Amino acid sequence: MQDITSETIAIGVDTHKDVHVAVAISGLGARLATASFPVTSQGYRQLVAWATGYGAVHAFGIEGTGSYGAGLARALSAMGLHVVEVGRVNRQLRRRHGKTDTVDAESAARAVLADDVDAQPKSGDGAVEMIRHLKISR
Repeated sequence: MQDITSETIAIGVDTHKDVHVAVAISGLGARLATASFPVTSQGYRQLVAWATGYGAVHAFGIEGTGSYGAGLARALSAMGLHVVEVGRVNRQLRRRHGKTDTVDAESAARAVLADDVDAQPKSGDGAVEMIRHLKISR
């Protein structure tokens, strides 16, 4: 993956059961916009259209790719977009700015910008996923 530049943007997403909150950050660190999207395939397409309206997306940083963000992470990956999993907001930032969806999404975008990401999201397929389904059915 290429380095982030002043022309590219980073998107951070705080995931929830019904609505995902996204923040767009420029390559220079300026917050460009905040928006909320429904947790549906149409909502995922709306999020991508919204994000690409601000420029070339370097990566989508998603909090909770193993739970509420799993569908979004898979949908974005299927569209050929770069997705990374970010950890929770650090406690110091939470104490200073409070715990809000926008703060969490912005923190995720800034983690992408700083290349301070935890891992690639789980793909939801393969041997491990098959074993998980077998265990659930038992």
